[in-house]
Amino acid sequence: MHQRLGATMTSFAGWQMPLRYTSETAEHLAVRRAAGLFDLSHMGEITVTGPSAGAALDYALTGQLSAVAPGRARYTMMCAEDGGVLDDLVVYRQGEQEFLVVANAANTATVVGQLRDRAAGYDASVGDATADYALIAIQGPAAAGILAALTDADLGAMKYYAGVFGDVAGRRSWVARTGYTGEDGFEVFCRPGDAEPVWSALSAGGVAAGLLPAGLAARDTLRLEAGMPLYGNELGPDVTPFEAGLGRVVKFDKPGDFVGRPALAARAAEGSAKQLAGLTIASRRVPRHGYPVLAEAGGGRIGAVTSGAPSPTLGVPIAMAYLDAGTAEDSGALAVDVRGEAVPARLTDLPFYRRRS
Repeated sequence: MHQRLGATMTSFAGWQMPLRYTSETAEHLAVRRAAGLFDLSHMGEITVTGPSAGAALDYALTGQLSAVAPGRARYTMMCAEDGGVLDDLVVYRQGEQEFLVVANAANTATVVGQLRDRAAGYDASVGDATADYALIAIQGPAAAGILAALTDADLGAMKYYAGVFGDVAGRRSWVARTGYTGEDGFEVFCRPGDAEPVWSALSAGGVAAGLLPAGLAARDTLRLEAGMPLYGNELGPDVTPFEAGLGRVVKFDKPGDFVGRPALAARAAEGSAKQLAGLTIASRRVPRHGYPVLAEAGGGRIGAVTSGAPSPTLGVPIAMAYLDAGTAEDSGALAVDVRGEAVPARLTDLPFYRRRS
């Protein structure tokens, strides 16, 4: 399907994925103004089921998943004993004893293995269901209207970070109001054999609204504008949730122990040596991952860019970067070393873009 649509394909986490179809800028703006259609079937799906599934997840992850009501979802993280992030996850509670954990593609094997180890001793079963699912996301202000015409799920009653079983284009699916673009939208988990008819129905249903298929390039600029972290850039085993400004996902008040708790408690108490910040670039030069951030033009290094790109919505290059603690409170001029040139930058609150409610 993607090849027929003329997609430029690229290798990503062991998969061949559409990078763009025509113009990544047009695909990005379609999501902001109308709707975009994404194939996210590379993501990992892991089932955790059984009478103690919630308790097992409470121990394995930073959040209190046992407190999530059936039909709701939670953004959370899996951390190592030293507090480093092994993956950021979305967990859906599909029933009293059924949870669906969605992992980043490159980390699926790690998450499956760790969940199995951490669930040992609990009355819970962990299964790698990645091959059982395709995942198609429709995102943008027109997404609800397009999908509503093709599903029996009550989208009007569905809150953000909620999901329900329903038919989409006549195919049984798990339909969730989640996404990674900063826009309203939905993710449709269906059988792999149903992926092409579901994609085709959504694509045809969105023509009048201006829907476009969108690739990885647009997905990256959309999530960057929305200030959403990407594993391997803003998140990894060398950072805890607190450096990333996501300490809220660590629930110290949940009952019982959880993996990484002592290290995370110590980090919360002592503070972080670096913090994630937004940068807007006063130039057309684009900062990229790893570029040094300077205290000022000609000044010393105070951090490094984690993600950077031209912002189609804002019309200027933007970046996220880890800066030395306290730098984000300093109103002095900053710069990014872009291949030997100190390009002026200013601190900008995250997210860069927030949709109108």
